[in-house]
Amino acid sequence: MIRIINDPDKTQWEELLARPLLDYSSGEATVKDIIQTVRQKGDKALKEYAQKFDRVTLDALQVTEKELNEAESLVSAELKKAIYQARENITLFHAAQKLTPQKIETQPGVICWRKNVPISKVGLYIPGGTAPLFSTLLMLGIPGKLAGCQEMVICTPPDKQGKVHPAILFTANLLGITQIFKVGGAQAIAAMAYGTESIPRVYKIFGPGNQYVTLAKQLVSKDAVAIDMPAGPSEVAIIADESANPAFVAADLLSQAEHGLDSQVLMVTTSKDFAEQVNQEVEAQLERLPRAEIARGALENSRIIILENLEVAMELINQYAPEHLILAVENDEKLAESVMNAGSVFLGNYTPESAGDYASGTNHTLPTNGFANAYSGVSLDSFVKKITFQKISETGIQNLGPTVEIMAEAEELIAHKEAVSVRLNYLRKNK
Repeated sequence: MIRIINDPDKTQWEELLARPLLDYSSGEATVKDIIQTVRQKGDKALKEYAQKFDRVTLDALQVTEKELNEAESLVSAELKKAIYQARENITLFHAAQKLTPQKIETQPGVICWRKNVPISKVGLYIPGGTAPLFSTLLMLGIPGKLAGCQEMVICTPPDKQGKVHPAILFTANLLGITQIFKVGGAQAIAAMAYGTESIPRVYKIFGPGNQYVTLAKQLVSKDAVAIDMPAGPSEVAIIADESANPAFVAADLLSQAEHGLDSQVLMVTTSKDFAEQVNQEVEAQLERLPRAEIARGALENSRIIILENLEVAMELINQYAPEHLILAVENDEKLAESVMNAGSVFLGNYTPESAGDYASGTNHTLPTNGFANAYSGVSLDSFVKKITFQKISETGIQNLGPTVEIMAEAEELIAHKEAVSVRLNYLRKNK
């Protein structure tokens, strides 16, 4: 059963909305040591860590062309069809995010514009431990390809036979990504950040992972490489009224709870009866889940909160800033207008969060742990740099120059002023 809290005072909200505490202190020294060892020993360290953590001996780190071709026959026709459909939807949604540069004449003779330029080298971390997330490869590889990234590197942990899950390899091949390495954990992040004999150094690293992967991303971002966003365990929040279906809501809660013991789910409703119905459904559906024990552990971190109305419910949710937000209410689109802090929002009774995880088209790489109050999820923009350009004509420098001279002199940056004055003096003399 999920704990039910009835009409808590606002002074209690912060405590009730607290995520499971992630204590990185014990792991930080380990991760720092892994990063340093990979920097010093390169591929040798990666093979040693594969033996230590994955219990596998690797002769080579890179997936071969033979392995890529073999994966084709190991993926069912049904799954291939699903992956093709997901690819089409994700491509359509992200392709629409492309922007055409627009030149703006800020004043006569002064033209400014901004252009998206792809990040040339990116690394994609694809979890493959308790669940091989080939869907994450679609979510990262497709916008990366659309953005025009020249080099894309995949790191994903192997199984105990030294193989990468065939669905991951099939998806990579489908997207035209061939640099795939059998490396997981913090050591994979270090390899992509600093480079080894086999694995190229990249400029930005994307992808979710466990606390060691997350910590490694945060550490390497301090001096070597950009990362997509801070990320923690998966989470969902649901606002539901009595128009919702308790079985649907319970299924949505469990779909996130099964991610891991440190995941969290939260439901807010205006009805005590509905809250109890959902709890009963959760218990019934748990019995049918292969990952029931993991989900039960996550439910210990979870809450059902009963509040007086939907406006107060939305206030609480905006304070929580969830990764995923489901609005299973009668007037879902109206309530959605009040959403301020969420990674991705799912409206109505027939929009499960798992649709966004896989195939509706939106990206599932989203800010967690409250970072949705300031961060966006991954998009086409995540794979580009936005470079500004400007061009000033003779007329333009004569119009703008005096303004720059006055401002530079006021800041006592005389060389800045002279860079303008020398041009204005030249034009005056040569008219």
